[in-house]
Order: sequence, then C-alpha cells, then structure tokens
Amino acid sequence: MSSGALRYFSDLDLSRRLERAEAHSNAMFVEARARISPLSGACWMEVAGAYAMYDGVSSPLTQTFGLGLFEAGTAAHLEELERFFILRGAPVYHEVSPLAGLSMVALLNERDYRPVELTSVMFRPLEGGREIERPANERIRVRPIEKHEGNLWAETTARGWSEIPGLEDFLLELGPITTERQDSVAFLVELEGEPIATGALCLGGGIALLAGACTVPEARKQGAQMALLSSRLRYAREQGCDVAMICTQPGSASQRNAERNGFRIAYTRIKWGLMPALPPAPT
Repeated sequence: MSSGALRYFSDLDLSRRLERAEAHSNAMFVEARARISPLSGACWMEVAGAYAMYDGVSSPLTQTFGLGLFEAGTAAHLEELERFFILRGAPVYHEVSPLAGLSMVALLNERDYRPVELTSVMFRPLEGGREIERPANERIRVRPIEKHEGNLWAETTARGWSEIPGLEDFLLELGPITTERQDSVAFLVELEGEPIATGALCLGGGIALLAGACTVPEARKQGAQMALLSSRLRYAREQGCDVAMICTQPGSASQRNAERNGFRIAYTRIKWGLMPALPPAPT
C-alpha cells in the first residue's frame, strides 16, 4: 500500500467527510427538484449535523445522513426529524454510520426503529495512490453531458437499470434535475457514438461521490464501466478532490469491482426505519 493511502484511516473524521458528502449530494438534488417542480414540496433541513431530505414519499432520497456523527444524538433530535417526515406523509429512514456509536443504536432501538438495509461505504485516496487506469476499449468515449442532454442521460440510465422493477418512472424524471443539480457532473459513455452507459459524480468537501453507474444490457462486458470509473476519478482529481467514495451492497459484484480498483471498505452502514407499518426501504 502506498504511503498516500496510509494517510486515511477509517475513523470518525473520515466518516464525517464521507457522510457529509453524500448528504450534500442529496441536498443539491432536492434543491434542483424544488426549483424545477415547486409543487413537489421537495426540501431539506439540518438537525444536529444530520441532513434530512424530502424528495417525495416514495423517493429513495427521502431519508437522513449523518445522524449522531456531528453531535450526540438525542430523543429531541429524533423527534424533530420524525416530525419533518411524518408531516409530509413519508416514512422515516436514517442512514447511520457505525462511528455514531452504540448510544445511537440504543436510542434508535428505544424509539422502535429496526435495521432495513446494509451498505458498504468504500473509499480510495486520489493523492499518492495507484495510478488511475486508462480504458482499454478504444471504441469507447466517456464525456460529461451537455446541458440539453439531460433526457438522453435519463433514458439511457433507465435502460441500464431496467431489470430492477419500480425504478423506471423515478429515473426518467432525472433529466432536468441532473443538469440543474449543483456540484455534480453527469457522464455519458458512448460506443462508436451510441450511448450505452451513464454515471454521476458529486463533489463536496474534497470528496468525489461516484454514483448511479449502469450499462444498457446489450452493451455489457465491453469495458464501459472501467472507462466510466477511470474518467470520473481523473475528473475528480483535476477538480482538487483527495478522496473518492462509492456505496455498494455488501459482498456484491459492485463491491468486488471497487476493491479491484483500489477502493477499500471504510465501514458498513445501517439504514434504520421507524416502525410500525414500515413500507419496504427504497433501493
């Protein structure tokens, strides 16, 4: 392992940076939604360092990040956050880092929360680490989208995630929001001029959050994801980011691919949902 990588440890400071970066990314999405669709009611608030986002009752962005990381969580904090969601008719979800401590877990248990999802939060240094590989397939081109290409990006994304039921409508709405969201760049992968893959890069606090990468089924296994990864990492380094992060399901193919490309697990995060009558957690 390089000396640069050893500068970063899976500790409270790193967790604060990673969780705040993801919270910032979601908050910028919610603000873009509110600008484009004022009647949506999209909004966010901060309570004790935790960001609470409302993007619609069934949106996967409707949740909090950073609970218990910046201030010790209290019952009063949870009550305020719960009101934010319940008044809008939304389920209550909190993504909680293990660095928030056992006291946060105990408080959630006392208030009838249960775990509903696990996430591997992964990172890799962009300074002094292994070189970022170049794509091997010369027929592939990766580029940031133009302002007018939001719908093309969204349609390609929907095709890439078409095997997961229930996501299509949400993904097709992303076009104008993607081009309006601040501190983010959407990337399109083309194979001989045809769009085959997409991904996003969100920037905040020196952290580059890689999200939403997918390839349309008929174009897989041709190097699109490797090209997309290397292009986004180079872009992030050029923008002055020192750490890249990615979130995956534990033990998944996405996690293995990230590990092959220099990412390591910072921690496993738990999403907590408030009972009773809790609907399935959005994915």
